[in-house]
Amino acid sequence: MVAGAFPIAKLLYLGVRQLSKPVANRIKAGARRSEFFKNYICLPPAQLYHWVDMRAKMRIMGFRGTHIKPLNEEAAAELGAELLGEAIIFTVGGVCMIAEYARQSANTRHKEEELNDTLQSLQDQMTQLRLTTETLDAQLREVNRRLLAGPTK
Repeated sequence: MVAGAFPIAKLLYLGVRQLSKPVANRIKAGARRSEFFKNYICLPPAQLYHWVDMRAKMRIMGFRGTHIKPLNEEAAAELGAELLGEAIIFTVGGVCMIAEYARQSANTRHKEEELNDTLQSLQDQMTQLRLTTETLDAQLREVNRRLLAGPTK
């Protein structure tokens, strides 16, 4: 992630990512202890992951249509807790990337607005200078016409 002119933002993002690992480990430990977490949060994704993984391995080895035995509850709870921990770390990383993208977009939009304001200001000044030049040109022609016409009596 590029933090641009604010290295403190990069340091903050790194800190958040580092803090997400212990938080994920605590959630994994809680998931192992809680029956609800174990049965409804950890086991279904772990069994699905195991089924997809084994199915892919069996197809690669040429065994099609073989029955895949589900993991035992202890192994599935462990795998589910690991998947949950990795998902948390991945989510924190994704949120950091989205936040950095939003920050960079805001900076870019702000710079574009400043550039547009500057450009508009320059255009206004050009228009004002053009009007002033035309006025001065008209006055100069009038003075030249009077000088060439001679003195009036």
